[in-house]
Amino acid sequence: MLFSLIVLYFYLSRNNKTMKQFSPEAEQVHFRASNLTILNISCFVLSLITIIFFFQPLKNVNLPQSLQFLKNPQFTPIGNQLDLAIFLGFWVVYGLTVILGRTRQSARTTPESDSGQPYGQPTGLSLQLPPFHLSWYAAIETLKTPLTALFGVGVDNFASIFTRVKDFAYNQSSLWQINSFAVSRSTLLHVFTETGLFGLLAFGLLIASLLRKTIVYGQGSALSLQTRNNTNKFIIFYILFFILFFPPSLPIFFLFFMALVLNLKPQTLNLDDTTSEIKIFNLSDFMPIYIGVLTVSFLFIAGAGYLLGRSYATEYYFKKSLDGFAKNDAKQVYDNMRQAIILNPYIERFRINFSQTNLLIANNLASKKPEEITDQDRQNISQGIQAAIAEAKTAVSLNPQKANNWENLAIVYRNILNVAQGADVWTISAYQRAIVTDPQNPIYRLNLGGVYYSLANYEEAVKWFEQAVGLKPDWANSHYNLAWALYQRKDYQRATSEMQNASQLVDPKSEDFQKVQKDLEEFKKMLPKEEATAEGELKPGELSLPTPPVATFEPKIKLPEEASPGASQP
Repeated sequence: MLFSLIVLYFYLSRNNKTMKQFSPEAEQVHFRASNLTILNISCFVLSLITIIFFFQPLKNVNLPQSLQFLKNPQFTPIGNQLDLAIFLGFWVVYGLTVILGRTRQSARTTPESDSGQPYGQPTGLSLQLPPFHLSWYAAIETLKTPLTALFGVGVDNFASIFTRVKDFAYNQSSLWQINSFAVSRSTLLHVFTETGLFGLLAFGLLIASLLRKTIVYGQGSALSLQTRNNTNKFIIFYILFFILFFPPSLPIFFLFFMALVLNLKPQTLNLDDTTSEIKIFNLSDFMPIYIGVLTVSFLFIAGAGYLLGRSYATEYYFKKSLDGFAKNDAKQVYDNMRQAIILNPYIERFRINFSQTNLLIANNLASKKPEEITDQDRQNISQGIQAAIAEAKTAVSLNPQKANNWENLAIVYRNILNVAQGADVWTISAYQRAIVTDPQNPIYRLNLGGVYYSLANYEEAVKWFEQAVGLKPDWANSHYNLAWALYQRKDYQRATSEMQNASQLVDPKSEDFQKVQKDLEEFKKMLPKEEATAEGELKPGELSLPTPPVATFEPKIKLPEEASPGASQP
């Protein structure tokens, strides 16, 4: 993305020569108009599409599953409502400043208009943004080691450091079920976190160049110079505001580079002036250089086109696999997802989805009645399980710092507890690695406690459930699971107390409340008569005890050692 924007910038900045027949002010207007014509048209089309879909013209049309998104009133080709607001808002602000600037330049006396807000917040905006203080902590975390301080944690690797800086307060917020965010709250902090001081320095130089061009901006009359500066200041303020306080996205970077282009001073070309500083060389007069430039350019374009083509084909096949889920066509899902991975084997989400697909196929076969499972079925189950494990481990090897990758591997192992030998040990190991990479996540501890609970190891289950409760005391399900683990361990007094805590955290109108009250009555039967039940203010929650996988048959499949989480990938 950034490479494409840099190419666009250099193309536009080199294509900014005007003839000397214009005044300096006219040169700037001509240069900006030539660069903004197509962009203004695209902005108009985008606005038109947004308005049309707001009224849901396809609401009552019978569309295939793959096109159901066209019924969404918030559909936008640009990605999401926040990016749409930022993009359209920029052009509104810029358009107003240009109109006002032209009015002042022509010395027309017209009443000043109150433009109001350039745009309103889109209705139904439901984007979840990471907390600003955690984004700041993530940036500071990179300074702890020289390597990350200089080069950052790596592109597309913000999620790994976010899980390391999450604090107790995050678990008490409404965002706690979001394990990690892929981007920082601030574009500037995101650049610093992922690319380190070198990346921040490069980005800072671009910002400084933008500010310098706003302050020192060519020659011209005092009025026109002031008008241009006022226009530029509006643009700079708008862009820097979103760079400082909003997550990075393609529209933000695109607008930033366009601001750089719009603030260029056009180079003046005077064909009648033989002393012009601009010199033109005809490379055809230097045949070896000419051929070399053509060859390099052709190879570059061909290579870039090939890689972009593969990238597009990868996303196309992955989309077709998702369409197969909607049609309940397992063959379409499997074949297209496999083809997507062949075209681009380095995308983690493809590997994770493919591991779940193989696991689903294996579980469907294993869920047959024992007398219906043939030797061929057992072989297919074994191959499906090994493929699911291999894909999950590949996702881990692509980025072992992401807790979600370890969680996916643990889920694969957990789903084959009753099918494969040694899966219990591997499940525990994978969950422990997930906990190491995301130490403030109560969900991983609850799931690990659930594994021990299903294995009847109640001592370890109590230990991990207690840690889940400690990380998020207002989570009803952690108290509920801890209560049952204590009950199984015959610690009835503590079990009753935890069940009472769970009763205070569920909605009294929900089925969960009826469930917890019934369990609490059973627990109280194991206590002396004088023990009482505490009731308090109730909040919504979900209660569920850990359950082992449904699919099971004997004898269990013996997987190779390569299937263990610690074994290296071939």
